[in-house]
This record gives sequence, C-alpha cells and structure tokens, in this order.
Amino acid sequence: MVRLYADEQFPRQVVELLLSLEYDVLTVQEAGNEGLPDEAVLAFAVSQNRAVLTLNRRDFFRLHRFNQEHCGIIACVDDGNRQRMATNIDQGINGLETLAGKLIRVYRVQPPNLSQ
Repeated sequence: MVRLYADEQFPRQVVELLLSLEYDVLTVQEAGNEGLPDEAVLAFAVSQNRAVLTLNRRDFFRLHRFNQEHCGIIACVDDGNRQRMATNIDQGINGLETLAGKLIRVYRVQPPNLSQ
C-alpha cells in the first residue's frame, strides 16, 4: 500500500479524494508538524516510510537532486479541479512497485511524468 504524507499547503480536498481511493494519507497538520522547513518534512516522511505530496515543486526538486534516499516525492501543479488532480496523482503512482527514490511530476492536463 502506498503511504503518503501531504505537506502543509497541500489541498485538503485532494487528500480526502485520495483517502476515498484507499490511499493511506497523513497530513502535516494531523502529524502536528506545521511550520517545519521542507528538509524536516522530507525527513519526517522518510521516518514514517511515506512519500511526500507537495505543491512546492522547486524546493522538493532541489531536495531530490541532492538526495534520492527518500520514499518518493510527488510534486504537483496546483489544479482548481481537485478531482482531476487526485485522478492524475492516482494515475501517476498506481501500479508502481515502489516510490522510493522517485520524483513524480503531476501536471494539470498532461499525464504524470516519472523521473529518477
């Protein structure tokens, strides 16, 4: 089962839609980790064996470049159509054997793009 960790700005509605698709999603707020720097968000996700869900693409791209020892980063472009956003995330990660060390880019319209 894919375990996800939604960072502080990640849309709650998308989290709820992913939960309805039976993903295990923990939010920064639920973990009591509001206000942590991105490095600490990623470190907590690793400690919990969770991939990070984020809209903060630039900072998490940088973190991935410097260290691929993580459980996955799913970097999304914000989309006002929350259902489409959840669907694109699902399509981007469903069926992958592991997210470990992977950076997955999720766009509004285009299919998700996997980078290693």
